[in-house]
Amino acid sequence: RLVVKSDPVTMAADRLGWYAVQVNANDVACTGAAPRWFLATLLAPERFTEDQAAALFDEVAAACRSLGVALVGGHSEVTVGLERPIVAGTMLGELPEGQRLLAAQDAQEGDSIIVTKGLAIEGTAALARDAAVPLARAGVAPAVIDRAAALLDAPGISILAEARIAAGFGRVNALHDVTEGGLMTGLRELATASGLGLAVEEDSIPLLPETVEVCAALSLDPLGLLASGALLVTLPAPDAPRLLLALERAGVDAWEIGQMLAPEEGLVLFSRSGEEMPLPEFRRDELARYLAAQPDG
Repeated sequence: RLVVKSDPVTMAADRLGWYAVQVNANDVACTGAAPRWFLATLLAPERFTEDQAAALFDEVAAACRSLGVALVGGHSEVTVGLERPIVAGTMLGELPEGQRLLAAQDAQEGDSIIVTKGLAIEGTAALARDAAVPLARAGVAPAVIDRAAALLDAPGISILAEARIAAGFGRVNALHDVTEGGLMTGLRELATASGLGLAVEEDSIPLLPETVEVCAALSLDPLGLLASGALLVTLPAPDAPRLLLALERAGVDAWEIGQMLAPEEGLVLFSRSGEEMPLPEFRRDELARYLAAQPDG
């Protein structure tokens, strides 16, 4: 069976082509399929040069090769009114024989919720690359900025490895990658798709130390920050320890952060102080909010 997904990259200024391949591959991997073929559409601002366009498509091709994906087509054009280039990608993947199609809507009441690698990898790296000067002015040490920028490659924003492990686990009910709007939005999407409630513990949420420092310096909330690189997995609670062990053996950090509930239980966050409160809602990603507030935003 063929799985097809489209996703644009609109907020990154650096390594745009690489981002486009990664986020579309992640979407396909969350269905249990293996990414195989990619098409990229570049919408370029009027000041964009042919050399810049060629370099961007070279980057797309290199990212495809790194994942074993073929770049099979696309389009480019100059678009009036754009301040920065946009790449809209379409990834096609194959579902292996015997592998069932996974979807966020299949999460079950009572499932444990697991998240991988830490939050928010993509948003932290993007801020370190695009806002290095403001971060330095806010007192963030150069070493911290460098480590934050390097998160893009290690642990990286690809969730293909852990999605492959989880999809082959057998008892997993749903996979969902955390992207725009951060962990809180990803959890809301999971609950909406499945028609269930959920509860998560703030103390269990794995925020990367670089993320905490970068967000504090720019007055951003890490729970609403672009978070590609983290995968949400739901599966029956008794099976969660075995999946955590399988991920650990593969070198993937993972944490159990909560549980899917009956819909009438709502969406709940247990704060570090033990207070039960509604799950925070972010109507706009924190990275987008920051970029819009800048003079050239």
